[in-house]
Amino acid sequence: MTVLLDVLATAAALATAVIFGTDTVGALVMRPTYAALDDATMTRVVGLGHRYGNARMSVPGILSVVAGAAAALTAFLTGRPAAGVAAGIALLLLLVWLVLFNRISLPINKAFIEAAEAGQVPPGARQLQERWDSIINLRAALQGTALLGFCLTLALAAA
Repeated sequence: MTVLLDVLATAAALATAVIFGTDTVGALVMRPTYAALDDATMTRVVGLGHRYGNARMSVPGILSVVAGAAAALTAFLTGRPAAGVAAGIALLLLLVWLVLFNRISLPINKAFIEAAEAGQVPPGARQLQERWDSIINLRAALQGTALLGFCLTLALAAA
């Protein structure tokens, strides 16, 4: 069962790392890039980016949550409660991230996707992007801390 726990925690860590990296690039690179663009260009770039992101990033997002939950459960069932707590905390952080994403980021993503596909600029485009930007640092921090939690799970499972 130790191998199963290792596989699950590794899968959770790798999938979380994909989202963490994406959010980090959003915070450090894309936010200032979008701020330097005119509204029409920003809408087109942001809309296309979110179209591909929404379509493709759900796979690592779902995998991180499922593998994280399975890792926490496996750790507790195999008598590694410290590893289970680490995985459980990491999972909780992912769930908080998911709530923030679904309530704030996703509706904005959809507005930009629709506008970009229609060749329009949504009303209040700059304010929409500022609202999206307002939680990207928090999103990256949640994912980064969850990633550390899954790494800690691996270390504690081996102890």
